[in-house]
Amino acid sequence: MNASPPPPAPPPAVADWRTYRRLGRFLRPYAPRLAIVLAISLLSTALNLAQPYLSKLMIDDALLRGDLRMLAVISGALLGVTIVGFALNMLASYRYVALSAAMLYDIRVALLRHLQTLSPRFFAGFRLGDLMSRINSDVSDVQRVAADTLLSVLSNVLFLLGSIALMLWLNWRLFVVGTLLLPACLAAFLLCQRRLTAQTRDMRERGADLGSFLVDTVMGMRTVTALRAGEREVARFGAHNRAFVAAMLRMQLTSFATGALPGTLLTASTAAVVLYGGTMIVDGTMTIGTLVAFMTYQGRLFAPIQVLMGLGSGLASTRVSLARIFALFDTPPDVTDAPDARALPPIARDIRFDHVARRHDRDAVLTDVDLIIPAGAFCAILGPSGVGKSTLADLLVRYHDVDAGRILIDGTDIRGVRLDDLRRRIILIEQVPHVFNDTIAANIAFGLDAVEADRMAEAVHVAGLDTLVARLPLGLATRTGERGHALSAGERQRLALARAVLRRPDVLILDEPTSALDEETEALVAGRLRAAMPDVTLIVITHKPSLAARADMIVRIADGRAHVTQPDLAPAT
Repeated sequence: MNASPPPPAPPPAVADWRTYRRLGRFLRPYAPRLAIVLAISLLSTALNLAQPYLSKLMIDDALLRGDLRMLAVISGALLGVTIVGFALNMLASYRYVALSAAMLYDIRVALLRHLQTLSPRFFAGFRLGDLMSRINSDVSDVQRVAADTLLSVLSNVLFLLGSIALMLWLNWRLFVVGTLLLPACLAAFLLCQRRLTAQTRDMRERGADLGSFLVDTVMGMRTVTALRAGEREVARFGAHNRAFVAAMLRMQLTSFATGALPGTLLTASTAAVVLYGGTMIVDGTMTIGTLVAFMTYQGRLFAPIQVLMGLGSGLASTRVSLARIFALFDTPPDVTDAPDARALPPIARDIRFDHVARRHDRDAVLTDVDLIIPAGAFCAILGPSGVGKSTLADLLVRYHDVDAGRILIDGTDIRGVRLDDLRRRIILIEQVPHVFNDTIAANIAFGLDAVEADRMAEAVHVAGLDTLVARLPLGLATRTGERGHALSAGERQRLALARAVLRRPDVLILDEPTSALDEETEALVAGRLRAAMPDVTLIVITHKPSLAARADMIVRIADGRAHVTQPDLAPAT
């Protein structure tokens, strides 16, 4: 395998309100259903706003006048408004949660599809724990806020505006007294909010550091145990955890201040309203029912303000999460389909590397590769590590594009054909294939909708897995374990070969396919593979002379160039 410098990670996630505008493209398809939810929420809010005014009528027009008939009517109206308002609020919440789940599913699908367009170098250079944190935790955080917070913002804003209008109508002087401290509340909130955004971003980064460390340690647990480095790893975990907890506590303190400080100032307004309103009742300029209704609206007015202020921590967290998600979307793929890309027919003649050059950052790996591989040939590629053997394979399946020259298939530049067609015709099996935590059969048939039993049996036989399957109690239904660790390295390689046999590509590229096999098993597998796929162009990257000797042509990579020799003249590697 060729070691190449990893690509730079996506730019640091910056919490910016513009990230919400980018979220809009995922929301547009749901606009009609969102409008229905808005209408239901608006009606529910209107019914909730009617309750305090009905209380005023109950006191002034029924209780103080001794009108039992009016008391019964108003009581019934209160009960009906409460029940219908509760039902509408529950319906709006239910429909909105369903909508938010669908919208966030669209984000995850779009993100997964985008990640599929990125080259292996991106995943080699990006921390797995950080990547999983963005796909899982950050998207989940957005979903939580979208499901809980945004509907709360909608209903509270509507209720706030309605309450203000009714309070002004009831007594504008009381309204002025009750809102004198609001500017101070907003100033305190904004001051805390600025610090909260920065601290939330810091907490996310420390959490990603902790997740990456855990993933790396768990995946290397055998090495940790073998080298007796367990306590050292525990100490490193403690350092990461302390940094995360410290960042989380700083954020929590600021979050508490963001809600508590403005709330304390708002409570002082209630005392001022009670004092001034009570004086007006004593003077006979306002009724008791009006003061009760006003104070009810005021209590409900402060509640949505406090809720909206308390939502600051959730929105700050969401802004950071959205920025981290869109930072992945902003990572451009190394290769894309050309606007006029066309289909690639079955490969009939040859593959030609026409003076191909490729650099990894500043290091030239391939400088002038001029090579023709006939269709149906068995080509072995040799050379020491780092000379560009795997880069040659990556270029052929367009994990990267050439920096100079062309790669032609039957005379057609591969940059002009559809990527999907290219990678269906040409399959690359890597030295360390990925094995999913599933059954052997599911791993072999991965990506295919249905596989006939005889085709599966043939693939298992050609790959030399039939002996293994025969001795397993569950046969092909045996689970492979996490990352295939229930199988040996050689069995995982043969499983990958079975995948390739099942797909019958035009070109099969094998990168060190038998490095974990002994010579006898290697000879068995190589013989069966060539017999089962005689018309397939087979390109094998190997260090083994015994495997290279079976090839029709041998290509030795040296000094960035390709040198073709005959198998019987190839020196031992």
